[in-house]
This record gives sequence, C-alpha cells and structure tokens, in this order.
Amino acid sequence: MKNIEEINQAIVKKISAEKKLPNFFPGDIVKVGVKITEGKRDRIQYFEGVCIAKKNRDINSSFTVRKISFGEGVERTFALFSPIVDSIKVIRSGKVRRAKLYYLRDRTGKSARIAEKIKKKIGIDLDIKPEQVIEENLDVQKDKELDEPKKVETKTSKDDDKKVKNLESSLKTNLKKEVSNKESSKKKK
Repeated sequence: MKNIEEINQAIVKKISAEKKLPNFFPGDIVKVGVKITEGKRDRIQYFEGVCIAKKNRDINSSFTVRKISFGEGVERTFALFSPIVDSIKVIRSGKVRRAKLYYLRDRTGKSARIAEKIKKKIGIDLDIKPEQVIEENLDVQKDKELDEPKKVETKTSKDDDKKVKNLESSLKTNLKKEVSNKESSKKKK
C-alpha cells in the first residue's frame, strides 16, 4: 500500500514532466501566466512581480508574488502545481539573503529595490554533448577538406586586393619551384 507522500511525489513527477517550471527563488522577478475562464472562453493573464515567499511541500508547494499596482501593493499566492498556473518566467534574479521577504510590504520606491544577481557564465554549455570522434569520421572529414578548398568572401579595398594578388602569385611561384626541385631529386635517384 502506498503512502500519501509517495502518491504526492508521483503526481508531482507527472505534472513537472508536462509543464516546464523554471527554478526560481525569493527575490526573483517572475511573470506568472494565469488561466482565466470567462464564460466559454479561456485567456491567459500575466501577473508580474517580486517573489517574496516560496514553500516547497511536494504537491502543496506554493509561492507568493507581490507587485505595486496604481500605488497599491497587491500580493497573490499561487499553488505551484495548480492547473490555473499556465507558465512561469523568471525575468530577473534578485540577490537576497532571506527566504521570506515580508519586509518589502513596509517599503516603497527605492528602498524596496532588490539588487540583481549576476550569474557567471563559464562558457561551457552542459546540454550539448560533443560528437564522438572515430578514426573513420576523421579520415572522411580530411578527404572532404582536401578535395574542396574553402572560399572566403570578405569586403576588401583595392590596396588589399593588390596585396592578395601579389601574395598569390608569389605562393604559386614558390610552389612551382618546390615541385620542380622534388621532381629533379627523384630523377637523380
């Protein structure tokens, strides 16, 4: 027989597989898409504000979002796995040192601002897997590279064109000399 906790965890896994919920924390500015039913029509209304609290309780997880609307503070608590919550988007990550930001209720204006958390990018994307290198693949790629010279299109001035032509002609003459030297050395042997 299953416990209630096991049932709740199974439901959470099922819902999180269907919905993509981002990882957000208190202090982040989030945009929550809420499904609203008016008669027969459904629409999505967005509620954007600062997440001031978050509870992690399996299926009973919830979070509170606060915004200032026409000079009045408005707070709304959403159940994280509710069918009413259509989407959650993190607009900006906030740098805070508390789990509950209830002190923002007393503050307005500049004193209610939260500094932005700067995420460091190390330059490695972990989702992308490198292609497996096999000797056969390398041989095929080398053959292709040798067969097809790469064409590079660039915008150049007239002076640059002259320099390029001079370099090309000097390279051609050097190659001819090397080829003739190799042929003469082979004939001598």
